[in-house]
Amino acid sequence: MDNLIFSLNVVLPLVILMFLGAFLRKINIFDENFLNKANKLIFKVLFPVLLFNNIYASKVSEEINLRFIIFVVIIAVAIVGILILIIPKLEKDNRNRGVIIQGLYRGNTTLFATVLISNIFGNEGLAVVTTLIAIIVPIYIFLTVIILDLFTDERQNYKKTMISILTNPLIIGSLLGILASVLQIKLPSALDKTIADITKTTTPIALMTLGGEIELSNIWKNIKYLVFVAAGKLFIIPAIATLIAIFFGYRGVELGALLSMTAPPTAVTSYAFAQQRDCNHELAGQIVFFTTLISPFSIFLFIFVFKTLGLF
Repeated sequence: MDNLIFSLNVVLPLVILMFLGAFLRKINIFDENFLNKANKLIFKVLFPVLLFNNIYASKVSEEINLRFIIFVVIIAVAIVGILILIIPKLEKDNRNRGVIIQGLYRGNTTLFATVLISNIFGNEGLAVVTTLIAIIVPIYIFLTVIILDLFTDERQNYKKTMISILTNPLIIGSLLGILASVLQIKLPSALDKTIADITKTTTPIALMTLGGEIELSNIWKNIKYLVFVAAGKLFIIPAIATLIAIFFGYRGVELGALLSMTAPPTAVTSYAFAQQRDCNHELAGQIVFFTTLISPFSIFLFIFVFKTLGLF
């Protein structure tokens, strides 16, 4: 019951913020012009600062189990590779393909992982999960840019794709965070506090903007996609990944870290990526909304089962 309450306490504020954004759009405090500018602010400034701060504040260079890190990276890349092969066979609309794929593999890791791990294991597992965030997030960003560029109706320009990857603000923020953490660079106190303050504003602004962009009346139009992605993202993929980890002997903190990488709802940034790449961003936003609503129950189920089996 404590874990259910915890999951609800983590997720419900996110859902409430999205509903608040939808309400503000309804009463015309948010309009389309404001939301477009807010989306650019989030994508180009707030999320890069958030990623930098999360990675910079972690101790990436300490307590690294290289074998486990490689294992998780292989699992992550294998999941994406399988999805790239399967989804185009199931979905014919090119604008939906990339959105569905990223909806299935990209989780709200930066928001959920550290909180989830600290709730289950205390501070014991934070070094493991922050190291994973520092490594997995840039990999996911690289893969997302490539996938969304592949599944567009425009002719593929690989030179343009590589430039867009290398200049992506989220990748730059992640790489700068890794560099600062590994080199143990100490930021001036005033700058450190400013970055921390910006980080605190990122999630509320991003979620309210997302809520303002979502057309709730159109959710039923995409319900088959939403159910499919929610089932895969919240239940099937985490179950397969953790079963493989259990087979290879991982338990406790490491199993929990892998769960925290795969079980969270779809990343809020997936909406911004879809909009930037002219994919079906309406579906992308609804996937974030729908998976966020269901995730407390799926996360609780995994925690309950693993604790019952003595794996945590």
